[in-house]
Amino acid sequence: MQLKTLHTVALLAATLTTGLMAGLFAAFGYAVMPGLGGSSDRTFVEGMQKINASILNGWFMFCFLGGIAFTALALALSLRSGADRSALPWIIAGLVLYLAMFVITSGVNVPLNDQLAKAGDPARIADLAAARRDFEARWVTWNTVRAVANIAAFAVLAWALILHGRATASPAASAEPGAGASVPASVSVPASATAPASVSATAVAAANTSGPGALSYGSETVPCAPGSVAYGGGTVAYGTGSVAYGTGTGRASAPS
Repeated sequence: MQLKTLHTVALLAATLTTGLMAGLFAAFGYAVMPGLGGSSDRTFVEGMQKINASILNGWFMFCFLGGIAFTALALALSLRSGADRSALPWIIAGLVLYLAMFVITSGVNVPLNDQLAKAGDPARIADLAAARRDFEARWVTWNTVRAVANIAAFAVLAWALILHGRATASPAASAEPGAGASVPASVSVPASATAPASVSATAVAAANTSGPGALSYGSETVPCAPGSVAYGGGTVAYGTGSVAYGTGTGRASAPS
């Protein structure tokens, strides 16, 4: 796999896994916790215990750890490529924000989950209200913080992906001119043509219909011969072959 393709795949995977985690934590913030917040103490404790146990599956771990792995890989490939690095600062920002979410989850939310699990079966917990009180407010607050950090990471990685796509777009596809656009061009000039004293014209993206022995400059057709054209601070020799021309004024000299 080419380096450019691998870079694109890594950045896309980083954006997707980061977005999935952002959606998960945001859903807890605006749906799950408000729903459990209106329930009884036993329902709350039992519900959170079951959620915390069931969420530890392969899909969660792939997204949770994949966000770090894929973003770090995208950063390494961006540094290695040496090409356009317009996306590099955004990839770094995305990694920093995602790591902030990772630290909050590992340092605050997971220990609170473990604490609630150690409380045991809700049917045997003597003070359900205390178990809930020691968990709920702090867990909800830090879930909001990590959700904001994760959403910001997703946003900057999405922008990095857009910048990367622009930088790696096919030059041929982006450079194709439309009719009437001013572009450099080249035309074949027979050696037997006669050169004018001077030429002043603008090259346009249109077919050269002037026929053999002449150049079509926009709406003006002039004959040409072997010699040289000085324009735009440089000299282009033409004869049997091709002449590159654009916008400018040139003086042609016929061969002696």
